[in-house]
Amino acid sequence: MFTAPELVIFDCDGVLVDSERIAVRIEVQIGAELGWPLTADEVIEKFVGRSNKSISELVDARLPGMSAAWEERYEALHREAVDRELVAVEGIHEALAAIALPTCVASSGSHEKMRHTLGHTGLYAHFEGRIFSATEVARGKPAPDLFLHAARRMGAEPAACVVVEDSKYGVQAARSAGMRAFGFAGGLTPAHWLEGPDTVVFDDMRKLPSLLSGN
Repeated sequence: MFTAPELVIFDCDGVLVDSERIAVRIEVQIGAELGWPLTADEVIEKFVGRSNKSISELVDARLPGMSAAWEERYEALHREAVDRELVAVEGIHEALAAIALPTCVASSGSHEKMRHTLGHTGLYAHFEGRIFSATEVARGKPAPDLFLHAARRMGAEPAACVVVEDSKYGVQAARSAGMRAFGFAGGLTPAHWLEGPDTVVFDDMRKLPSLLSGN
C-alpha cells in the first residue's frame, strides 16, 4: 500500500542542476593532467554521488598527496564551466511547482557550491534555509548520515521521507537511512545501477509529482 511521504529530500547535482556532465568532463581532464587516466564511465562509477572528502580519499590512494591540488583545480574549472553552461535539469521547475509536499536538499556538495549552482539556475530561493551538505556530517554517501541529518532538521521520521537521487551511492544511502528512493535515470547513471528495494526508477522529472502521489 502506497503511503504519501511527509518530506521529499532532493539531491542537487544531476537531480536539480544538470551539473554531472560538467563534473565528469572536468574530472577526466584533471586526471589526465595529474597522472590518473580516467574514462568518463570510470568517473561516473567511482566519483558521481560521492562527497569531496570521499573523492579526495580515492585520489590520495591513487596519487598520494595530490588530493588538495586535484580539488583546487576542480573548483576553479567547475566554477568557470557553471557560469558558462550550467542549466537546470529538464522539467525540474515544472515538477517543483506541482509538488505541495515539504522539500529540502541534501547533497554531497558544499554549501558554497550549491549557492553557486542553485543560484545560477534560479533554484536557490525555492530551497533557501532547507539545504544540507555532506560537510555537516561525519560520513558521506553511501552512508545514511546526510539524509538522516536532513530528516532530523526538517522534523520528519526517516520512514516518512523519500529521496530523489541520480547516483548509485545516493540510492544506497537512502535505503540505509530507511527511506524510499526515487532514482532519476534521465542523466548519466545507468538505470540498472539505481534499481533495488524501495526504489522507483524514472527518467522524466515531469513525472515526479504523480509518482510522489502514488500514481
